[in-house]
Amino acid sequence: MDARLAQLASLNQKDKATAYQSLLSEILSREDQSSVVADIHTLIDNVVNQESVGLVISRGILSELVKALSQGKIKDPEQRQRIVEDTLNIVQPRIVSYEEQVNSLRFQLADILEEQEQWSDAARVLMGISLDSGQRSLPDEDKLRVYVRIVRLLLEEEDSVEAERYYNRAALLAHSTTDKETLLQFKLCQARISDYSRKFLEAASRYHELSWVTEIDEEERKHMLSAAMTCAILAPAGPNRSRVLASLCRDERTADLPHFNILLKMLHDRILRPDEIKEFEGTLKPHQLAKIAISSNDRLASAVAEDDQLSDPTISTRKGPSTVLDRAVMEHNLLASSKIYNNITFRGLGALLDLTPGAAETMARRMIEQGRLKGAIDQVEKLISFEVLGEDDDAQGKAGGLGDVEQVEEDTGAPFTKRWDMQIRLTAANVETIVQHLTEKGLVSFGAVQA
Repeated sequence: MDARLAQLASLNQKDKATAYQSLLSEILSREDQSSVVADIHTLIDNVVNQESVGLVISRGILSELVKALSQGKIKDPEQRQRIVEDTLNIVQPRIVSYEEQVNSLRFQLADILEEQEQWSDAARVLMGISLDSGQRSLPDEDKLRVYVRIVRLLLEEEDSVEAERYYNRAALLAHSTTDKETLLQFKLCQARISDYSRKFLEAASRYHELSWVTEIDEEERKHMLSAAMTCAILAPAGPNRSRVLASLCRDERTADLPHFNILLKMLHDRILRPDEIKEFEGTLKPHQLAKIAISSNDRLASAVAEDDQLSDPTISTRKGPSTVLDRAVMEHNLLASSKIYNNITFRGLGALLDLTPGAAETMARRMIEQGRLKGAIDQVEKLISFEVLGEDDDAQGKAGGLGDVEQVEEDTGAPFTKRWDMQIRLTAANVETIVQHLTEKGLVSFGAVQA
């Protein structure tokens, strides 16, 4: 090979281009390709680093090599990877002169690494592509594709911090394309970024939206719907989560998926027991089981007096939720308890949530501050009083198929008497609804009343 290259060096510039291309074609067309990696390395090193070879010729040879590799003339994937990596290393010191060829080689190397499921390495290769340069700047639509691909690869590696950085770049260019595939990949990255960032409400809505897109494979849509259910269950308890839960429960497809019962119980504000969420916990991804650090202020506020701990060994010693799932379940059970009890002591709520009384009060206080729970805290009496939401009044007027019924509030003088009357009305209305439903199904019948 060295003797052949020495002969080519003596040719004039006009004949060199043809001679080097012929040599490259000869190397690539050999039946025995055992030495193809070493020969191409020697050829490219000679073309790029020899001053006697002009820039026009070296660019042409590199372009021919890129074209041959993309056409699959090197069958062995390992050899193809070594050739691409060697060529990039040789060209690196003079990368400014060969930007177009280097970018093409990096795309090919990223494809090879992605096939090998080396997600992080493939992403790093794509990060090295020069998207903005003085010689050749890619269109915004192509930049968007590169950024979305980098985000997707980083998320496969669960590197959400770096992925979010490139997602922010992609978001600035999302308007530049009308290609459906690129936009769908961008929206999926958007949902996954929200998921990894623990913005579970936002992620649930986006996953659910994508599950309706007919261009996506049926199995993938089912997977997205399941992801939407998981994120909705992990979302912070409150009115916004209730709306997302209601939307998912109205979707007929969710009834066939696992954990639908948990979704339904959360929608109806029923208390969840530890054994009910144990199976669900096994399906969560590592970032959804991330540990939660308790702040020093919360730790201090939730501390139980030492004499209380000594006097009652049944009090829990937990000072807060330990995981994302733990927090979601505790907040849900606290919200569910507000539908059952008029008021509850700190110790009673702590026993329900498996927390110290102080930690239970801290959680309730935060939810009240954020508007996710209606109630008031009496720290002197160590009592939390819950308020009835306005939605309950609307439900009573429409129960039993009566439609919108104008209700005239009766001034009884005492707020607890009004609440008691309201609960009686609600119970009676629910019983009427159940009887009406059973009658329509023909499960019960009522004979004529004798005069």
